[in-house]
Amino acid sequence: MSDQIAAVLWDFGGVMTTSPFEAFNVLEASIGAPQDFIRSINATNPESNAWAQFESNQVSFDEFDQMFAEESEARGHRIPGREVIARLSGDLRPRMVEVLRICKQNFKVACITNNVKAGEGPGMSRSAEKAAAVAEVMAMFDLVVESSVEGIRKPNPQIYKLTCERLQVPTEHAVFLDDLGINLKPAKALGMRTIKVLNEQQAIDDLAAVTGLSFP
Repeated sequence: MSDQIAAVLWDFGGVMTTSPFEAFNVLEASIGAPQDFIRSINATNPESNAWAQFESNQVSFDEFDQMFAEESEARGHRIPGREVIARLSGDLRPRMVEVLRICKQNFKVACITNNVKAGEGPGMSRSAEKAAAVAEVMAMFDLVVESSVEGIRKPNPQIYKLTCERLQVPTEHAVFLDDLGINLKPAKALGMRTIKVLNEQQAIDDLAAVTGLSFP
C-alpha cells in the first residue's frame, strides 16, 4: 500500500454506476440526432450553459428544461431538458461498491458529484427503490460533496480543494476517479493521482496499482 495515499475520491455517475451516456445515445437515435449530440451540447459554453447553471443550482428544473431545449434546437435537434434528466440515473456497479468498501477500510473516502435537484437523492434516481440503494452507498462515504448544494461544480478547482480541506487531507495525498477527462485535469494540477474510468475492470485495476490494495 502506498504510504502517500490518504484518501480516495470518487465521482458517482459513470463510476459507481453505469454511464448515462449509453442512455443518451438511445434517446439521440430515437430522434435522429447524431451520437453524442447531448454531450456536445453540454460541452458548448461549459461554464455558463443550461447544464452548468442547473448543476450549480442557479436555475430551476423548469428553467433548465426550457434552456436545454433552446440550446439543443439551435444545434438542430430540440430535446427538452427533462428528457435528459430522466436518463441520468445509471445502475449501481456491485463490484465498484465492494471496492469502495475495501478502500474505506484503508483510507478516507469521499464522493464529488455534479448533480441536480431532480430525482431522488444525490444519485438523481428516478425511483424510490433505486434511491434507497444509492443512499446505502452514499452512507459509506466519509464525505459527499454535491455541486447542487455547494453552488460550484467540477471542473472548478475549488470543489476539489473544498473536499480535501473537509477531509483534512492534502490534495497530493488523494486519488480521484472520474469518467470525464475534463474533470480530472484540475485535480491532477492540484497534485492528485487521477484515474479516468473507461470501464469497471480498468478502473479497478488502475486503483489497485495506485493504492497497492487487492480487489475481488
